[in-house]
Amino acid sequence: MDHPGFFENAGPFPISEITELIGAELVGPDAGDPLVKNIKSLDQVGDGHLTFFENKKYRTQFETTNALVCIVSPAFKDHKTSANRLLVVAEPYRAYAKVLALFYPGAMKPLSYAGGKQDNRSLVHPTAIIEQGAIIEPGAVIGAKVQIGRDSVISSGAVVGARCMVGRNCSIGANASIQCSLIGDHVIIHQGAAIGQDGFGFAMGPQGHLKVPQIGRVIIQDHVEIGANTTIDRGALKDTVIGEGTKIDNLVQIGHNVIIGRNCVIVSQVGISGSTELGDFVIFGGQGGCVGHIKIGTGVKIAANGKIINNVEPGAIIGGAPAVPIMQWKRELIAIKKLAAKKK
Repeated sequence: MDHPGFFENAGPFPISEITELIGAELVGPDAGDPLVKNIKSLDQVGDGHLTFFENKKYRTQFETTNALVCIVSPAFKDHKTSANRLLVVAEPYRAYAKVLALFYPGAMKPLSYAGGKQDNRSLVHPTAIIEQGAIIEPGAVIGAKVQIGRDSVISSGAVVGARCMVGRNCSIGANASIQCSLIGDHVIIHQGAAIGQDGFGFAMGPQGHLKVPQIGRVIIQDHVEIGANTTIDRGALKDTVIGEGTKIDNLVQIGHNVIIGRNCVIVSQVGISGSTELGDFVIFGGQGGCVGHIKIGTGVKIAANGKIINNVEPGAIIGGAPAVPIMQWKRELIAIKKLAAKKK
Protein backbone atom coordinates (compact mmCIF):
# COMPACT_ATOMS: atom_id res chain seq x y z
CA MET A 1 0.00 0.00 0.00
CA ASP A 2 1.40 3.38 -1.02
CA HIS A 3 1.45 5.51 2.12
CA PRO A 4 3.62 8.47 3.21
CA GLY A 5 4.20 7.04 6.69
CA PHE A 6 3.49 8.63 10.03
CA PHE A 7 6.88 10.09 11.02
CA GLU A 8 9.18 12.55 9.27
CA ASN A 9 12.78 11.45 8.69
CA ALA A 10 15.23 14.17 9.80
CA GLY A 11 18.16 12.52 7.97
CA PRO A 12 20.36 11.85 6.21
CA PHE A 13 23.31 12.08 8.59
CA PRO A 14 27.00 11.29 7.95
CA ILE A 15 28.43 8.21 9.63
CA SER A 16 30.95 10.39 11.46
CA GLU A 17 28.15 12.26 13.24
CA ILE A 18 26.44 9.04 14.27
CA THR A 19 29.74 7.54 15.43
CA GLU A 20 30.39 10.56 17.64
CA LEU A 21 26.81 10.60 18.97
CA ILE A 22 27.00 7.06 20.35
CA GLY A 23 30.73 6.98 21.14
CA ALA A 24 31.35 4.01 18.85
CA GLU A 25 34.42 2.48 17.23
CA LEU A 26 33.99 2.48 13.45
CA VAL A 27 35.14 -0.75 11.81
CA GLY A 28 35.32 -0.87 8.02
CA PRO A 29 36.47 1.32 5.13
CA ASP A 30 38.09 4.57 6.26
CA ALA A 31 37.62 6.36 2.96
CA GLY A 32 34.86 8.93 2.77
CA ASP A 33 32.04 9.76 5.13
CA PRO A 34 28.90 8.31 3.53
CA LEU A 35 25.44 9.48 4.48
CA VAL A 36 23.07 7.24 6.40
CA LYS A 37 19.62 7.71 4.87
CA ASN A 38 17.42 5.74 7.23
CA ILE A 39 17.19 3.08 9.93
CA LYS A 40 15.76 -0.36 9.17
CA SER A 41 15.56 -3.80 10.73
CA LEU A 42 18.17 -6.39 9.78
CA ASP A 43 15.95 -8.04 7.19
CA GLN A 44 14.68 -4.83 5.59
CA VAL A 45 17.82 -2.75 5.07
CA GLY A 46 18.76 -1.34 1.72
CA ASP A 47 21.27 1.05 0.23
CA GLY A 48 22.39 3.66 2.75
CA HIS A 49 20.61 2.15 5.76
CA LEU A 50 21.72 1.64 9.36
CA THR A 51 20.62 -1.30 11.50
CA PHE A 52 21.62 -2.94 14.78
CA PHE A 53 22.26 -6.46 16.01
CA GLU A 54 22.17 -7.74 19.58
CA ASN A 55 19.76 -10.69 19.87
CA LYS A 56 21.55 -13.91 18.86
CA LYS A 57 18.29 -15.31 17.46
CA TYR A 58 18.87 -13.03 14.47
CA ARG A 59 22.49 -14.06 13.85
CA THR A 60 21.74 -15.35 10.32
CA GLN A 61 20.14 -12.04 9.35
CA PHE A 62 23.18 -10.20 10.73
CA GLU A 63 25.52 -12.37 8.68
CA THR A 64 23.64 -11.67 5.43
CA THR A 65 22.50 -8.07 5.91
CA ASN A 66 23.59 -5.58 3.25
CA ALA A 67 23.37 -2.57 5.57
CA LEU A 68 25.68 0.38 5.06
CA VAL A 69 26.43 0.21 8.79
CA CYS A 70 25.39 -2.03 11.67
CA ILE A 71 25.62 -1.30 15.41
CA VAL A 72 27.06 -4.29 17.31
CA SER A 73 28.65 -5.20 20.63
CA PRO A 74 32.41 -5.89 20.90
CA ALA A 75 31.63 -9.64 20.93
CA PHE A 76 30.64 -9.41 17.24
CA LYS A 77 33.34 -7.03 16.09
CA ASP A 78 35.11 -9.76 14.13
CA HIS A 79 32.06 -11.88 13.28
CA LYS A 80 31.28 -12.68 9.66
CA THR A 81 28.78 -10.23 8.15
CA SER A 82 27.88 -8.65 4.82
CA ALA A 83 27.44 -5.22 6.42
CA ASN A 84 29.74 -2.60 4.92
CA ARG A 85 30.73 -1.06 8.25
CA LEU A 86 30.26 -1.79 11.96
CA LEU A 87 29.76 0.62 14.83
CA VAL A 88 31.06 -1.18 17.92
CA VAL A 89 29.62 -0.12 21.27
CA ALA A 90 29.14 -1.74 24.67
CA GLU A 91 25.33 -1.36 24.57
CA PRO A 92 24.03 -1.68 21.00
CA TYR A 93 20.33 -1.33 21.86
CA ARG A 94 20.94 1.87 23.80
CA ALA A 95 23.05 3.25 20.95
CA TYR A 96 20.34 2.33 18.46
CA ALA A 97 17.80 4.23 20.57
CA LYS A 98 19.93 7.38 20.40
CA VAL A 99 20.33 7.12 16.62
CA LEU A 100 16.63 6.46 16.11
CA ALA A 101 15.79 9.57 18.15
CA LEU A 102 18.19 11.55 15.94
CA PHE A 103 16.38 10.46 12.77
CA TYR A 104 12.82 10.54 14.15
CA PRO A 105 12.56 13.12 16.96
CA GLY A 106 8.80 13.36 16.39
CA ALA A 107 8.34 9.79 17.61
CA MET A 108 9.58 10.63 21.10
CA LYS A 109 6.14 11.72 22.31
CA PRO A 110 2.52 10.89 21.48
CA LEU A 111 1.42 12.11 18.07
CA SER A 112 -0.99 14.96 17.61
CA TYR A 113 -4.18 13.39 16.35
CA ALA A 114 -5.01 16.35 14.14
CA GLY A 115 -1.61 16.28 12.49
CA GLY A 116 -1.70 19.99 11.79
CA LYS A 117 -3.45 23.26 12.57
CA GLN A 118 -7.19 23.42 12.20
CA ASP A 119 -10.22 25.34 13.41
CA ASN A 120 -10.85 24.18 16.98
CA ARG A 121 -14.59 24.22 16.27
CA SER A 122 -14.21 21.53 13.62
CA LEU A 123 -13.54 17.93 14.65
CA VAL A 124 -12.99 16.71 11.09
CA HIS A 125 -9.79 18.01 9.53
CA PRO A 126 -10.41 19.71 6.17
CA THR A 127 -7.85 17.46 4.45
CA ALA A 128 -9.60 14.26 5.52
CA ILE A 129 -11.22 12.20 2.76
CA ILE A 130 -14.58 10.77 3.77
CA GLU A 131 -16.23 8.53 1.17
CA GLN A 132 -19.93 8.81 0.46
CA GLY A 133 -22.05 6.85 2.91
CA ALA A 134 -19.57 7.01 5.78
CA ILE A 135 -20.98 8.30 9.07
CA ILE A 136 -18.97 10.47 11.45
CA GLU A 137 -20.98 10.72 14.67
CA PRO A 138 -20.98 13.89 16.81
CA GLY A 139 -17.83 14.20 18.93
CA ALA A 140 -15.64 11.96 16.77
CA VAL A 141 -12.24 13.47 15.85
CA ILE A 142 -10.77 12.88 12.38
CA GLY A 143 -7.18 14.04 11.79
CA ALA A 144 -5.32 15.41 8.79
CA LYS A 145 -5.24 13.32 5.59
CA VAL A 146 -7.28 10.54 7.15
CA GLN A 147 -9.22 8.36 4.72
CA ILE A 148 -12.54 6.80 5.76
CA GLY A 149 -14.17 4.30 3.41
CA ARG A 150 -17.75 4.02 2.23
CA ASP A 151 -20.39 2.88 4.76
CA SER A 152 -17.99 2.98 7.72
CA VAL A 153 -19.17 4.39 11.05
CA ILE A 154 -16.91 6.37 13.40
CA SER A 155 -18.76 6.54 16.72
CA SER A 156 -18.97 9.44 19.17
CA GLY A 157 -15.75 10.16 21.01
CA ALA A 158 -13.61 8.01 18.73
CA VAL A 159 -10.36 9.54 17.48
CA VAL A 160 -8.70 8.64 14.18
CA GLY A 161 -5.22 10.16 13.97
CA ALA A 162 -3.50 11.87 11.08
CA ARG A 163 -2.86 9.83 7.90
CA CYS A 164 -4.68 6.75 9.19
CA MET A 165 -6.78 4.79 6.74
CA VAL A 166 -10.04 3.07 7.61
CA GLY A 167 -11.54 0.84 4.92
CA ARG A 168 -15.13 0.31 3.87
CA ASN A 169 -17.99 -0.98 6.01
CA CYS A 170 -15.97 -0.66 9.21
CA SER A 171 -17.26 0.17 12.69
CA ILE A 172 -15.08 2.14 15.10
CA GLY A 173 -16.63 2.12 18.58
CA ALA A 174 -17.13 5.02 20.96
CA ASN A 175 -13.95 6.38 22.55
CA ALA A 176 -11.69 4.13 20.50
CA SER A 177 -8.29 5.66 19.76
CA ILE A 178 -6.50 4.96 16.48
CA GLN A 179 -3.17 6.28 15.21
CA CYS A 180 -0.38 5.05 12.93
CA SER A 181 -2.78 2.44 11.54
CA LEU A 182 -3.97 1.15 8.18
CA ILE A 183 -7.28 -0.70 8.56
CA GLY A 184 -8.90 -2.91 5.94
CA ASP A 185 -12.56 -3.48 5.07
CA HIS A 186 -15.31 -4.93 7.30
CA VAL A 187 -13.32 -4.35 10.49
CA ILE A 188 -15.02 -3.91 13.87
CA ILE A 189 -13.18 -2.12 16.67
CA HIS A 190 -15.17 -1.95 19.91
CA GLN A 191 -15.40 0.79 22.51
CA GLY A 192 -12.26 2.04 24.19
CA ALA A 193 -9.75 0.08 22.12
CA ALA A 194 -6.37 1.78 21.68
CA ILE A 195 -4.60 1.02 18.40
CA GLY A 196 -1.23 2.30 17.22
CA GLN A 197 0.29 3.87 20.31
CA ASP A 198 3.97 3.45 21.28
CA GLY A 199 5.28 -0.02 21.84
CA PHE A 200 6.99 -0.55 25.19
CA GLY A 201 10.52 0.12 24.06
CA PHE A 202 13.27 1.19 26.46
CA ALA A 203 17.00 0.57 26.48
CA MET A 204 17.36 -0.26 30.14
CA GLY A 205 20.51 0.23 32.15
CA PRO A 206 21.99 1.45 35.44
CA GLN A 207 22.16 4.99 34.04
CA GLY A 208 18.38 5.00 33.45
CA HIS A 209 15.93 3.76 30.85
CA LEU A 210 16.34 5.40 27.44
CA LYS A 211 13.19 5.69 25.35
CA VAL A 212 13.37 3.95 21.98
CA PRO A 213 11.22 5.71 19.33
CA GLN A 214 8.61 3.46 17.75
CA ILE A 215 8.17 4.38 14.07
CA GLY A 216 6.31 1.38 12.66
CA ARG A 217 2.60 0.96 11.94
CA VAL A 218 -0.34 -1.28 12.76
CA ILE A 219 -1.80 -3.16 9.79
CA ILE A 220 -5.28 -4.60 10.39
CA GLN A 221 -6.52 -6.77 7.54
CA ASP A 222 -10.11 -7.39 6.40
CA HIS A 223 -12.83 -8.92 8.61
CA VAL A 224 -10.93 -8.48 11.88
CA GLU A 225 -12.82 -7.81 15.12
CA ILE A 226 -11.13 -6.21 18.12
CA GLY A 227 -12.73 -6.15 21.58
CA ALA A 228 -13.31 -3.31 24.00
CA ASN A 229 -10.28 -1.85 25.78
CA THR A 230 -7.85 -4.01 23.85
CA THR A 231 -4.50 -2.37 23.07
CA ILE A 232 -2.34 -2.99 19.99
CA ASP A 233 1.05 -1.25 19.89
CA ARG A 234 2.54 -0.02 16.64
CA GLY A 235 5.77 -1.59 15.41
CA ALA A 236 9.22 -0.36 16.34
CA LEU A 237 10.78 -0.43 12.85
CA LYS A 238 8.57 -3.07 11.24
CA ASP A 239 4.77 -3.29 11.41
CA THR A 240 2.44 -4.93 13.88
CA VAL A 241 0.08 -7.04 11.75
CA ILE A 242 -3.33 -8.54 12.56
CA GLY A 243 -4.27 -11.11 9.91
CA GLU A 244 -7.51 -11.38 7.97
CA GLY A 245 -10.49 -12.79 9.87
CA THR A 246 -8.83 -12.79 13.29
CA LYS A 247 -11.06 -12.19 16.31
CA ILE A 248 -9.65 -10.54 19.41
CA ASP A 249 -11.56 -10.36 22.70
CA ASN A 250 -11.69 -7.55 25.27
CA LEU A 251 -8.67 -6.51 27.37
CA VAL A 252 -5.98 -8.09 25.20
CA GLN A 253 -2.49 -6.58 24.98
CA ILE A 254 -0.53 -7.03 21.74
CA GLY A 255 3.03 -5.70 21.73
CA HIS A 256 5.06 -4.07 19.00
CA ASN A 257 6.10 -6.03 15.89
CA VAL A 258 3.72 -8.88 16.69
CA ILE A 259 2.42 -10.71 13.62
CA ILE A 260 -0.86 -12.56 14.03
CA GLY A 261 -1.97 -14.82 11.20
CA ARG A 262 -5.39 -15.30 9.63
CA ASN A 263 -8.49 -16.46 11.49
CA CYS A 264 -6.87 -16.59 14.91
CA VAL A 265 -8.91 -16.33 18.12
CA ILE A 266 -7.35 -14.39 20.99
CA VAL A 267 -9.43 -14.59 24.18
CA SER A 268 -9.74 -11.98 26.95
CA GLN A 269 -6.70 -10.82 28.97
CA VAL A 270 -4.11 -12.49 26.77
CA GLY A 271 -0.75 -10.72 26.58
CA ILE A 272 1.46 -11.21 23.52
CA SER A 273 4.99 -9.82 23.86
CA GLY A 274 6.82 -7.96 21.13
CA SER A 275 8.07 -9.61 17.93
CA THR A 276 6.10 -12.82 18.51
CA GLU A 277 4.63 -14.47 15.39
CA LEU A 278 1.42 -16.51 15.36
CA GLY A 279 0.50 -18.67 12.40
CA ASP A 280 -3.03 -19.03 11.01
CA PHE A 281 -5.92 -20.44 13.06
CA VAL A 282 -4.15 -20.17 16.43
CA ILE A 283 -6.49 -20.25 19.46
CA PHE A 284 -5.13 -18.50 22.56
CA GLY A 285 -7.13 -19.16 25.75
CA GLY A 286 -8.01 -16.44 28.25
CA GLN A 287 -5.31 -14.95 30.52
CA GLY A 288 -2.58 -16.68 28.53
CA GLY A 289 0.68 -15.04 27.58
CA CYS A 290 3.97 -15.49 25.83
CA VAL A 291 7.48 -14.10 25.82
CA GLY A 292 8.74 -12.13 22.83
CA HIS A 293 10.68 -13.22 19.73
CA ILE A 294 9.10 -16.67 19.44
CA LYS A 295 6.99 -18.40 16.76
CA ILE A 296 3.71 -20.17 17.44
CA GLY A 297 2.82 -22.41 14.52
CA THR A 298 -0.37 -22.68 12.49
CA GLY A 299 -3.29 -24.38 14.24
CA VAL A 300 -1.81 -24.29 17.73
CA LYS A 301 -4.30 -24.34 20.62
CA ILE A 302 -3.27 -22.84 23.95
CA ALA A 303 -5.35 -23.57 27.06
CA ALA A 304 -6.49 -20.78 29.38
CA ASN A 305 -3.65 -19.41 31.54
CA GLY A 306 -1.06 -21.04 29.28
CA LYS A 307 2.33 -19.33 29.35
CA ILE A 308 4.55 -19.83 26.30
CA ILE A 309 8.32 -19.45 26.61
CA ASN A 310 9.57 -21.28 23.50
CA ASN A 311 8.62 -21.81 19.85
CA VAL A 312 5.59 -24.07 19.34
CA GLU A 313 5.30 -26.50 16.44
CA PRO A 314 2.23 -26.29 14.17
CA GLY A 315 -0.85 -28.16 15.36
CA ALA A 316 0.27 -28.54 18.98
CA ILE A 317 -2.25 -28.40 21.84
CA ILE A 318 -0.59 -27.08 24.98
CA GLY A 319 -1.32 -25.75 28.45
CA GLY A 320 0.29 -24.87 31.77
CA ALA A 321 2.95 -22.46 32.95
CA PRO A 322 5.34 -22.95 31.32
CA ALA A 323 3.21 -24.57 28.63
CA VAL A 324 3.74 -28.23 27.73
CA PRO A 325 1.73 -30.71 25.61
CA ILE A 326 -1.82 -30.84 26.93
CA MET A 327 -1.80 -34.48 28.08
CA GLN A 328 1.47 -33.97 29.93
CA TRP A 329 -0.02 -30.91 31.64
CA LYS A 330 -3.09 -32.91 32.70
CA ARG A 331 -0.91 -35.70 34.12
CA GLU A 332 1.12 -33.12 36.05
CA LEU A 333 -2.06 -31.65 37.53
CA ILE A 334 -3.28 -35.11 38.59
CA ALA A 335 0.10 -35.96 40.12
CA ILE A 336 0.16 -32.70 42.11
CA LYS A 337 -3.39 -33.35 43.32
CA LYS A 338 -2.45 -36.84 44.48
CA LEU A 339 0.64 -35.56 46.28
CA ALA A 340 -1.39 -32.89 48.06
CA ALA A 341 -3.96 -35.48 49.15
CA LYS A 342 -1.42 -37.78 50.78
CA LYS A 343 -1.55 -37.91 54.57
CA LYS A 344 1.51 -36.81 56.46
